[in-house]
Amino acid sequence: MTLPQEALPAPVPEPAHSPDPETLICPPEQIFDAAAIRAAFDEAAQSGADAAELRKTAVALLRKAKEDGRAAIAAAFAENPFAARPLTRAYTFLTDGLVRSTLYLAQTHLHPVANPTDGERIALIAVGGYGRGEMAPYSDVDLLFLTPYKITPWAESVIESMLYLLWDLKLKVGHASRTIKECLRLGQEDFTIRTALLEHRFLDGDRALAQELKTRLRTELFSGTGRDFIEAKLEEREKRHRKYFQRYVVEPNVKEGKGGLRDLQSLFWIAKYIRNVEDPAELVDLGVFRPEEFERFVKAEDFLWGVRAHMHLIAGRPVEQLTFDMQVEVAERMGYQDKAGRRGVELFMQEYFLHATAVGDLTRILLSDLEANHVKSEPLLERIFRRKPRVKPGYEVVHNRLNLEKPKQFLADPLNILRLFEEALRTGMLIHPDAMRLVRANLHLIDDEVRNNREAQRIFLDLLLKHGNPERALRRMNELGVLAAFIPEFEPIVAMVQFNMYHSYTVDEHIIQCIAQLAMIEKGELVEDLPVASGILKKGVNRKVLYVALLLHDIGKGRAEDHSMLGAQIARQVAPRLGLSKSEVETVEWLVRYHLLMSDMAQKRDIADPRTVRDFCKAVQTVKRLDLLCVLTVCDIRGVGPDTWNNWKAALIRALYRQARRALETGMEDLNRENRGAEAKKALREALPDWSKADLKRETARHYDPYWQGLHVTAHVDFARMLRELDQIDDPARILINLFPDEDRDATRASFVMSDHPGIFSRVAGALALVGANVVDARSYTTKDGYVTDAFWIQDSEGKPYEASRLPRLTQMIEKTLRGEVVAREALKSRDKVKKREKAFNVPTHITFDNEGSDIYTIIEVDTRDRPGLLYDLARALADMNVNIANAVIATYGEQVVDTFYVKDMFGLKYHSKPKQKALEKKLRDAIAAGAERARAEAG
Repeated sequence: MTLPQEALPAPVPEPAHSPDPETLICPPEQIFDAAAIRAAFDEAAQSGADAAELRKTAVALLRKAKEDGRAAIAAAFAENPFAARPLTRAYTFLTDGLVRSTLYLAQTHLHPVANPTDGERIALIAVGGYGRGEMAPYSDVDLLFLTPYKITPWAESVIESMLYLLWDLKLKVGHASRTIKECLRLGQEDFTIRTALLEHRFLDGDRALAQELKTRLRTELFSGTGRDFIEAKLEEREKRHRKYFQRYVVEPNVKEGKGGLRDLQSLFWIAKYIRNVEDPAELVDLGVFRPEEFERFVKAEDFLWGVRAHMHLIAGRPVEQLTFDMQVEVAERMGYQDKAGRRGVELFMQEYFLHATAVGDLTRILLSDLEANHVKSEPLLERIFRRKPRVKPGYEVVHNRLNLEKPKQFLADPLNILRLFEEALRTGMLIHPDAMRLVRANLHLIDDEVRNNREAQRIFLDLLLKHGNPERALRRMNELGVLAAFIPEFEPIVAMVQFNMYHSYTVDEHIIQCIAQLAMIEKGELVEDLPVASGILKKGVNRKVLYVALLLHDIGKGRAEDHSMLGAQIARQVAPRLGLSKSEVETVEWLVRYHLLMSDMAQKRDIADPRTVRDFCKAVQTVKRLDLLCVLTVCDIRGVGPDTWNNWKAALIRALYRQARRALETGMEDLNRENRGAEAKKALREALPDWSKADLKRETARHYDPYWQGLHVTAHVDFARMLRELDQIDDPARILINLFPDEDRDATRASFVMSDHPGIFSRVAGALALVGANVVDARSYTTKDGYVTDAFWIQDSEGKPYEASRLPRLTQMIEKTLRGEVVAREALKSRDKVKKREKAFNVPTHITFDNEGSDIYTIIEVDTRDRPGLLYDLARALADMNVNIANAVIATYGEQVVDTFYVKDMFGLKYHSKPKQKALEKKLRDAIAAGAERARAEAG
């Protein structure tokens, strides 16, 4: 039966506490029409629908309204991709409409009460981010159902009906049902609950009840507890930063990471708690922020919210980590385009990190304002017995931080800006936020006159050389803009992102990490890990040259030109301004120009080949340069990321250094194969004292010269025993395998001995790929009597040598593949899939042929995207062209890999012919393209 209109309860008036329609990203009627929804509910109720039918109708209506509203917001955001605040308010407006509509339906139609008692009242309150009115597309909906007394059966029914409706709408609802007394008690016990209540917002229901909560929270919970709240929020912030890493990690967490939205929110929570502000703009009127600082606050908040909103819309769910694949899509949505040799995504991420730095500055400013009145003092005994550092005239200690006594007098001499960082290092104190704020506001004082001042040069070099922790001064100078003001050439690389999986930090932070590594080596903290570099520094080098070279080694990045060449040109201009002599400038320029030389030679070339070491020595020329380059190379690799340096790289760098130093000191003749072969044979005889002279003579005679130079004596012993066993078996089809955990090199050496036949290298590579092994180096030698001895250094998926317990099974699987029981080409198809995170990278393929880098072989270098089975595909392509592979050197840089093959043709000659080179290149490119196509098919 249809009820007459007058029999329906009076409609609940729409409260005036949603976001202002003028502030939304699109017209409110496109987002949610509350009046139309309520009218539809009323009409359904009048038609005689029962409760179940009414719920079903309501869910259908609200679901469509939600989808239409979200579509309207997303479309408007696509048109205006930087309109973050209007977007967050629009999602809040939509959510308000949905939540209030469910309350209206529950109170008016599902559970109406003609004469409610005093206990049958509910105030519906938004808390947390929803209460603040800031919602990303897939933010949680946090609700507080506030009742005056213990919850009644009617209130339980209303709440239950509302929650089921909201869950049916696929909203992620966090909810609590409490009285005011319970809110006060729980808020006292738990700072998370207290923070949520701090940002509560009345939505609907009993307004008087909500007002009582607001009043009592301020008077009974918040009042007089500011110090406790500040300390709790700061402790929470520190824990969060430790969990989500630092600001300069290249895949940041936009919400929780350092410099992210949570830091801005924490800042505002503290201000609201202590200063009772409702809008951050009020902090300007209160004198906490200057207008330009508040503008930075707004820009950072808008940018971060925009990024987070785009991430949610791309993923279709709440995601907070800005992964590489997500960075590309967000940059495209926000309109960043490739420019001047840099990808749009790199420009986008540079802006991201600049805003993250701004958040750190603003946090320090607010904390400075709060410290004096709201942070607890140290215990009396600690204050009495703490030794206060003696500071120079003009400085004072405020809350254990270095501050300025007379700011105006300080600014009278621009050199004082540099002296501030010197005094901070000398005393070991942090700089007070007020002093930092003054410095940032007066960077214009650092002009050419200051940059060319001898005292300024002295102060800056002392910051690098004198106090033992230069990275601390450099990082703070960089964050405040002082480093870029003093060295303007540094500014383009501030917050610059290198869009790849190899580098863990921005370019400027990478440089500071490198300098931190050098300081640790100098202090003797890494002697066990870095004996060669530590020894070089202990003997003594020009520290000034080394530190300045590290500071400038990547200063040319981000341009279309080769960054090493451009960096050397910049170093030629900058180094004299830092007070270096002409000869020192030349050395710095050389180090910057060739800072990748040692790393490339060690990782991309066969350092057992005398020609490699000879060419390296020709480039380096002196032991002095070699020492400097070695230390710089070690610091550069270690500064890339926390896991970049390993024993394998250490062994390569160490071996190249020792060979080059010996050659530079005693002459290049020490590098010839005959000398080194004689030493290796002598070492083998000493390692096999139980062998007869006849057996030793046979073993040392069966190998060609490269074999003796290319392997360690432990490998020679392995192969000698395996070859003797194979001689005794006399089975041409037999394959012997030995796996040796070479923990000193962070790899497992897989040694293979079998009868020689074409394509054996590719078969072994395929077998290793099938068991999931990553090949980091490979050497193949044939004996004079028809055997092949292959040595592959392999690592597991985590870049470690295989555990001993896994070796027997690994051996069985490899043998099975080599016997032909599994066809590697087919079995590897399912492993070619490129991970989603890696799809964002453009890795063009470059293939080069070098006939000068080795006396015996043509060196083919293939620089392309890494993937499982790549080495096998390339080796098979070469085998199909009757190319003999002597060895392969594999250098991996995140998603990029450089596979270098030392090869001869079937007649034992180099590939000088250009047509032959082009044919080989086409075959290799076809193999790479086929693998990429399989990867796309697997991903699809």
